[in-house]
Parts: sequence; structure tokens; C-alpha cells
Amino acid sequence: MRLGFKFVSKSTLSSLPTIPSSLPYFSPSLPSVSNNLTFPGKKKLSLWVQRVGYKTETQLSDIMESGKEIQELNRNLYPAIEPYSTGFLKVSDVHTIYWEQSGNPNGHPVVFLHGGPGGGTSQSNRRFFDPEFYRIILFDQRGAGKSTPHACLEENTTWDLIDDIEKLREHLEIPEWQVFGGSWGSTLALAYSQSHPDKVTGLVLRGIFLLRKKEIDWFYEGGAAAIYPDAWEPFRDLIPDNEGESFVSAYHKRLNADDLETQYAAARAWTKWEMMTAHLLQNEENIKKGDDDDFSLAFARIENHYFVNKGFFPSDSFLLDNVDKIKHINTTIVQGRYDVCCPMMSAWDLHKAFPEADFKVVSDAGHSANEPGIAAELVAANEKLKILAKKNEP
Repeated sequence: MRLGFKFVSKSTLSSLPTIPSSLPYFSPSLPSVSNNLTFPGKKKLSLWVQRVGYKTETQLSDIMESGKEIQELNRNLYPAIEPYSTGFLKVSDVHTIYWEQSGNPNGHPVVFLHGGPGGGTSQSNRRFFDPEFYRIILFDQRGAGKSTPHACLEENTTWDLIDDIEKLREHLEIPEWQVFGGSWGSTLALAYSQSHPDKVTGLVLRGIFLLRKKEIDWFYEGGAAAIYPDAWEPFRDLIPDNEGESFVSAYHKRLNADDLETQYAAARAWTKWEMMTAHLLQNEENIKKGDDDDFSLAFARIENHYFVNKGFFPSDSFLLDNVDKIKHINTTIVQGRYDVCCPMMSAWDLHKAFPEADFKVVSDAGHSANEPGIAAELVAANEKLKILAKKNEP
């Protein structure tokens, strides 16, 4: 598999109109780039991108033996939809996870892995996928969202979650599926696909987080404070000076205190710090999540639990060390250039270890999947995998 590496930027030519889809080619008067995309055992693909900001239209040309077949590659979020089925699956003596399905019941299955850990899913997560083509599966990981018990840390490890994904796949009678994950979801997607590479038809990864010590130190021990000192100080000031050598450890103590109010106070501070740094331009609705004690407690407790335990990985570079196991999987990596939560160094390290993956850098975006440029690239990545899946249908 050989996929192109392309930096994606919001053009200063935003005032230009969208190129009509009826045109069979792009106007030569506008700058464009062309990348040849090839996959072993699959047809040759060429991608032409017209650089006109978010009014860009991208076309995927499938070079077939009988000639060219040009299809438009959608980059817009799909309309909101409701699930056609929901349920709860008991995955251990302690935990029961919530799951839902939307889109096409007979479609190509894709599983959405949410961030945090502890963030839970939301209705907007369904909109990255074409509901006429995809069978869209969302679930809340242990202790998060609608899963029970809420904010529970017992029997809650990366390997437990990987087992849960397999139990859910088997419960829904799905032989294999596409995997989509951002932030912690990218961590879990990498760990799952490396554990079960034969069950994954494609990967879309966003805001890469490899859960290495330098990534945790950057965000929770003062590195990111250089960019967001105003957001950092309330997070820092909850902890006495004599405990400031490790904020992750100090918060761990408070998030697991006997007193629930102590837990809530720590959870609010922890969650607000992340929510205030998740967008290139701060999003007030996102920041308000820090005031929701129910959300914050699960988000902060579970995140901190995983970070204190180094993701439950046997080594700091575990996910990079095992990337060879998934190099046969068609993969797209989407990264915001100014991502403060999961800085680009991790996506870059993954790109170097996995050059076969399509690497998209959105140069005017931060961390959130809901930022326009990142959302456009995520939808386009799913569209590309949709086209490939259609071409490989018997």
C-alpha cells in the first residue's frame, strides 16, 4: 500500500465559488496537487485536490481496466440520524456496556471508538459516515456514557476494552469491520487492530495519542501551559505546592478520595483544562462540559486511571513497536497542526513508522474532530474506504 502525504490548509481563496460537480476536470487556472495512491492487490487510485479551502471538491479517480470512472468524494458531515437498534451487553461480572446501531442494517460495518478514555459517545459521532452505505456501531467504553457502573475503575484496562470490542463484534455477528477512533480512540484503535488485524477492514485515526510519558508530561505536567497559561492556572492551583512534582499523581489522589465533593472538584478542574484546549478557537459549549459533574467524574477518573497506569502497555513505545502488524490495512491519519492535547509529534512518529498510511495534516486546526478542516478530512477518509469497499465487493 502506498498512500500520498498531503498538508491540507484553509485557502485564502475562500471567496471563490465551489467548482461545480458537473465539471469533469478542475480548472487549470487554479493551483492543484495530484497524488498517486496505490494498494497491493487493489486498483490504482489517483487523487486530485483543488485548493479552495472548505469549498474544495475532491474527486477519486479509479483507474479500471475498462477506463476511468470518476466519483465525487464527499467532505461534508452527513445529516443527523437516530439509531435503529440499541442495547446493553454484559461484558464482565462488573461492567455492562451500552451500544447502538444506525445507518444501513445491511451496510458495511464500522465501529466508532470514543476518546478520553471516559468521554463516551454522542449523537454527532454518527455524522462522519454515509448512513446509506455504513452500518454504524457506537458504544460507550467501561464506566463512560451510558455504560454501568458509572466512572468505575475496577476491571477497566486497555486489554479489557479490546476484549469488549471483540465481544460486541461477536454479539452483533459481524465478521470484520472498519475502525474509526480519535484521540484516546486512536490509541485504542491501534491497540485493537494490532491485537486483531484480521478483523479490521480499514482504519481512520485522528489526533494521534500513543500514551507515551512525554505526551502525558507535555499536557499534564506544564508543557502545554506555555500556550494556555490562563487555562492552566486553575488546574495547577487546585494542587498544593508540595504535591506539584506530579499533577497526574496529585489528581489521582483526589479523584479517588473518599469524599465525593473532593472527587467532583478535581474532576471539574481536570475536565475544564482539557476542554479549554481542545479547539484552535475555544469552544464555549465544549468548555461547559467541565461543569457537568456526571460527565466530568467519568472523564477525569478514567483518564487519570489510564495515565497513572501508562495505558497498561508493557512499554512506552508499544504501539509504534507493533505497527508492522497493521501495515496491510488501508489507513488514514488525520492530525490538526495546532493540536495542543495530542501534539503533532505523535502523529509524525506514527507517520514515520507507518509511511504506508495516508497522512493528512490540517494546518488550521487543533484537536477536536468537530473543527471544520478535521471533520472534512474524516468524512473524506470514510468516503475513500467506502469506494474501496464497493470495488472489492464480489
